[in-house]
Amino acid sequence: MSDVRYPFTAIVGMADLRLGLLLNAVSPAVGGVLVRGEKGTAKSTMVRALAGLLPSIAAVDGCRFACDPAAPDPQCPDGPHTSFGSHERPSQLVELPVGVAEDRIVGSLDLERALAEGVKAYEPGLLAKAHRGVLYIDEVNLLQDHVVDLLLDAAAMGRSYVEREGVSVRHAARFLLVGTMNPEEGELRPQLLDRFGLTVEIAATRDPAERAEVVRRRLAYDADPAGFAARFAAQERELAEHITAARELLPKVELTDVALRQITAVCAAFEVDGLRADIVMARTAVALAAWAGRVEVLEEDVRKAAQLALPHRRRRNPFDAPGLDEEQLDRTLEEHSQPEDPEPEGDGPGPDGDGDGGDGGPDSGGGPEGGGPDGGGAPEPFDGGTPETSAPESGAADPELPAQQPVPAQHPSPARESAPVAAGDPYRTRLFTVQGTGHGAQGRRSPAETTGGHTIRARRPQGTLSRLHLTATLQAAAPHQVARGRAGRALVLHKDDFREQVRQGRESNLVLFVVDASGSMAARQRMTAVKGAVLSLLMDAYQRRDKIGMITFRGADAELALPPTSSVEVGAARLESLPTGGRTPLAAGLLRAHEVLRVERLRDPNRRPLLVVVTDGRATGGRDALARSQRAAALFAAQGTASVVLDCESGPVRLGLARTLAGLLGGSAVSLDELRAEGVASLVRENHANRTNRATTTSIASLRKAA
Repeated sequence: MSDVRYPFTAIVGMADLRLGLLLNAVSPAVGGVLVRGEKGTAKSTMVRALAGLLPSIAAVDGCRFACDPAAPDPQCPDGPHTSFGSHERPSQLVELPVGVAEDRIVGSLDLERALAEGVKAYEPGLLAKAHRGVLYIDEVNLLQDHVVDLLLDAAAMGRSYVEREGVSVRHAARFLLVGTMNPEEGELRPQLLDRFGLTVEIAATRDPAERAEVVRRRLAYDADPAGFAARFAAQERELAEHITAARELLPKVELTDVALRQITAVCAAFEVDGLRADIVMARTAVALAAWAGRVEVLEEDVRKAAQLALPHRRRRNPFDAPGLDEEQLDRTLEEHSQPEDPEPEGDGPGPDGDGDGGDGGPDSGGGPEGGGPDGGGAPEPFDGGTPETSAPESGAADPELPAQQPVPAQHPSPARESAPVAAGDPYRTRLFTVQGTGHGAQGRRSPAETTGGHTIRARRPQGTLSRLHLTATLQAAAPHQVARGRAGRALVLHKDDFREQVRQGRESNLVLFVVDASGSMAARQRMTAVKGAVLSLLMDAYQRRDKIGMITFRGADAELALPPTSSVEVGAARLESLPTGGRTPLAAGLLRAHEVLRVERLRDPNRRPLLVVVTDGRATGGRDALARSQRAAALFAAQGTASVVLDCESGPVRLGLARTLAGLLGGSAVSLDELRAEGVASLVRENHANRTNRATTTSIASLRKAA
């Protein structure tokens, strides 16, 4: 691969992404940018190209943390810097691998020096290397949650805190944070989304001429990288000078009271949580003014700042798509575009001596009703009228997620297929886990040995040593130091002395839903409740960082509606559009699930599956339909697959077929009522009360008998 970066100015289109990156280059305090978009849209290319535009930095000679000679970090581990030289170097672009470990990010004890020389030394991590440069995280949504938390904390505070393995270090870590992600591969939690300053949604252009120009430029770059870069060298220099000029102008930009009031009014109108959005919008608006060469923030800066800083903070639940209502934004900005009038001091005479000034004259500021509640000025946003309902729910703006509205009754088609019905409201469900201890990717569901959990014991290394248990290693080596002829402070270690940490946490699983969509499930409006239950389980899987898959069966066969994926949002969309009707080929659904799990075990042998069968247990399709279903269920029991049957049977007469199926699967059965977490808690309390009452009754009977 060529060392010549693709020029930033050679990238076609994507104006919002270009602007978001440049604003962070002007003011890193904005908090970074998250780039969301489909694969193959040059996200990574543009981020790498930006690093070449950043001004060079001056650094203290010999400092591993790139301290600024003009203001050295007083807490720098390589300090204090009292007498030093300096040098110029380009801004660093540090790329974070998806599988990076925590100690590689923050740094750790230099084990080689600790064991060989007997000294405690700190080995800097990637955060130290990224200081005063760019930290780029490709596929940030695939990182482990605790790693993302750690990165965003450092980005927000501008400092990295290291407390591990006997090392206590603090060093500056100010960098331009850029993350890219493909939403199809899974979402970030809303709490993590909020930590990114700006978010930009991108998609490949549908204009054939523009697409042709993208291909033409890419082919020219691949053929001659140096020559292609030379064509854009003048534009690159001009853009780099623009960034430097905006940085110098930034401290002079004034955030007026009107602009600040518009910012806070917009954040309040869109009901964003907390005050981080207000601060980010203010910093972004100031950076926009500096980029435009102005020293005052205007309304157009506030509008653009809202478009970049608020969409990802509008999510009200995990299945809502980011979005912003432009009409509501314009209306809020217009309502707060004038300076706020000072409030009157009580009901005393006004400055003109005419009492309270409420006579409706031209200077009174009163309306037909004698003025607003503040004694004059602009009216309230909704002055007694009916508020406009132009702001839809955030989830309804996503074209992949149908609006959750009751579907009008329709006559069944000739195939007896019913139209899709909306799901009921999601709720918190009880926790289902896979028994035993796994070794899968970190998550929040089942117990597992992980890299980020708490240390429970030490053991001899299995393969390459990656997590040294220092105390256990020293204990293993200590009894042999005299026999090994130790001299001085350094320990004499043999290979057999080393011990590694065994950490226990929780893993994510593959939750495979097998959903009965036959005609019996549509009876008595059960499908709305069933979809609500599955939607709740999907939300639970999202929060526990699971992969999910979905198989539906109806009519004559089963269909893989959603191959295993980390994108729970796609699963919710498929569930909403699920029609019902026809027979119940239960055996076909189970056999299809068995095949999917077989393939997934080959792809990811460490990820343990959890089978969730949603059915009333009925099986139709011939005399031996029930027998085929029982044989299919026995396959899962033989493999020890963890399973749960969500019993959807209702009505006064119940056959108990779903619970029989659960027994054949070797799993458990849960009714729709028992699925709710609060319902389970009440059942536990009721059972406990019943046992207590029975014990009390028995004790009283025993006392009476003894008497």
